Amino acid sequence: MSLWTSDAAAQATGGKVTVPWKATGVSIDTRTIEPGDLFVALEAARDGHDFVAQALEKGASAALVSRIPDGMDETAPLLIVADVLSGLEALGVAARARTDARVVAVTGSVGKTSTKEMLRDMLGDQGRTHASVASYNNHWGVPLTLARMPADTEYAVIEIGMNHPGEIAPLAKMARPHVAMITTVAAAHLEAFDDISGIAVEKASIMEGLEYGGSAVINNDIETAAILQSKAHDMKRRDIGFGEHGFDYVLKNVSIQGDTTVVQAEAFEKPLLFKINTAGRHFAMNGLGALACCEALGADLALAAASLGRWSPYKGRGARETIVLDPVETHLTLELIDDSYNANPTSMAAALEVLAAAEPVDDVGRVGKGRRVAFVGDMKELGSDEVPLHAGLADLPFVQELDVIHCIGPLMRHFYDALPDQRRGQWAQTSDQIDVRTSLDAGDVVLAKGSLSMKLGLIVDAIRKMGHPRSNA
Repeated sequence: MSLWTSDAAAQATGGKVTVPWKATGVSIDTRTIEPGDLFVALEAARDGHDFVAQALEKGASAALVSRIPDGMDETAPLLIVADVLSGLEALGVAARARTDARVVAVTGSVGKTSTKEMLRDMLGDQGRTHASVASYNNHWGVPLTLARMPADTEYAVIEIGMNHPGEIAPLAKMARPHVAMITTVAAAHLEAFDDISGIAVEKASIMEGLEYGGSAVINNDIETAAILQSKAHDMKRRDIGFGEHGFDYVLKNVSIQGDTTVVQAEAFEKPLLFKINTAGRHFAMNGLGALACCEALGADLALAAASLGRWSPYKGRGARETIVLDPVETHLTLELIDDSYNANPTSMAAALEVLAAAEPVDDVGRVGKGRRVAFVGDMKELGSDEVPLHAGLADLPFVQELDVIHCIGPLMRHFYDALPDQRRGQWAQTSDQIDVRTSLDAGDVVLAKGSLSMKLGLIVDAIRKMGHPRSNA
């Protein structure tokens, strides 16, 4: 079944087709392109036009270009437009217009991708569901996600992110969601904003894309909730609040039971009990908001809660796995919490709280006592407050429950210096300078977290190489 015909794509973009073609997918990367994909030759770090020939050799059905690439003539299957990114945006708008899907858009300083994945699983159990891949949430990720959406989609989940003011509203207007969720507003990308209120205003602009009669699902527990509520009121959109102070979906109790989070809540004054297959109060909050989104979309709340109980985070987003250190003595293990994809003060605090609640195993390793061990890297884009925000991590009450904290990067040096001597592990400028193997032992629970540029993934890989993973899922 084709996703795009050359005629439909030409009509959507106003472009010129060289020869007729049909596409079953849309791709911007020749490394992951599939046979039948329409290759979009974006001009980013490198000019996508240089890779059109390679894409066609790999089986691409056609290429979206702004000029005929060198060495190629009009017998090649091309869709020629004035600007490739604008052409991709036009495809996204057309794909959104031709579907009757119920659409939810998710933004927030923390938890966007995890919440999107929760929604993908919950809605996917109730209808044909299309969702953003990985963190495709920017100026090309949102139109690409939309352009990939089949016409018969019943539910769509679109993640929308930002780095600077004015980015969210145009993407939200492209997605035209029926429900827009704001997971939280926190200190992230502060370099581009005067303060956290500015971030809240930008996050609230997702409501500008809401369809008539649409709903905004808002975290009522954050200090900027009033800014979000005011935006919903001004837009004349329904405001659904969630959290401990939620007035529609109220968080009553969160219980961490091993690797499971059990949540007691109320939905419009009716009891709501659900669990999540990983530990973390932040997952409970996001799960509650995601359930609110499902019901607002018209999905079955009870079925959604059951589906949520089977969800667990994936690589780099809080995924947990057991590393077996000895192929014979398989009880010699440590537990890894891979939260290495990104970090800001809110998500770092949440991750450290999860580690503090973890249960190490005693009497299995050289040390004898299982430990809670953290490897943490710099949190980027925090502006003028970056030093106190790093040093202030030492004041979090649950840090005293941690045994060893290894710090990576010049900013994390301030956290390291604020720690008591008995909790200080190693400090290094970069992840590849940390000695992982001698830092860990059987029975330990280990967290790796930092901004993506700090490459905490190297720490995760080094831990996995100490043995072999056995997924907790």
